[in-house]
Amino acid sequence: MRKRPAGWVFALSALPLALVVLPLGALAWRGLGAGAAALARPMVTEALWLSLWTSIVALCLSVALGTPVAWLLARSEFRGRRILDTLVDLPMVLPPAVAGIGLLLAFSRQGLLDLAFSPVAVVLAQVFVASPFYVRAAKAGFGGVDPALEQVAATLGQSPTAIFGRVTIPLALPGLIGGAVVTWARALGEFGATIFFAGNLPGVTQTMPLAIYSALETDLDAAVALALILVVASALLLFTFKRVTRGA
Repeated sequence: MRKRPAGWVFALSALPLALVVLPLGALAWRGLGAGAAALARPMVTEALWLSLWTSIVALCLSVALGTPVAWLLARSEFRGRRILDTLVDLPMVLPPAVAGIGLLLAFSRQGLLDLAFSPVAVVLAQVFVASPFYVRAAKAGFGGVDPALEQVAATLGQSPTAIFGRVTIPLALPGLIGGAVVTWARALGEFGATIFFAGNLPGVTQTMPLAIYSALETDLDAAVALALILVVASALLLFTFKRVTRGA
């Protein structure tokens, strides 16, 4: 049975809560004052559309490329497994500038392909920094599937592909969906690697976080409008993640 915490615990908890509520409240207050006109400005609409489609593409690539890796890490033992596991986690702890410079050196005129400063570079930067979050969650989802259920399906004559699609995926689905939600949120908010690798070109590579950075100097209302959109989107994605994982 849970006990009611002491009053001093509530008081101490109010301090970190205020650090979250006060900035968000100030942002909402300024956003209401700015009005809906700021949402219709070209900088806002272009950045919103670019962030939306690039983050969706990045999410699809992260799921397509990350699902086999997550299954491999969760269900297999092989030489080099720890190295692969570490490499998957590495982008989550790398400084954004390091990630951006690495991508620039690998995918520019001096590297394998010249993809820098293009919408493709935006997607690659988002995949680089966001896909590990999906792999981590998907790995946990696959690890939670009881192998005995897959063995039962095998005894009933199901092929490995059918077992994976009809047994493994449905049972691991909460983890997969939760990972996808976090990955999408991370891709939407990506800034550091993108500005180094893709640049900050309005209408071409200027996503919402980059547009906020640019608008702070010339159009604060537009920056606030974009920031509010990201806050609402992040809150909705976080709510979805908690609902999905709670039902897991």
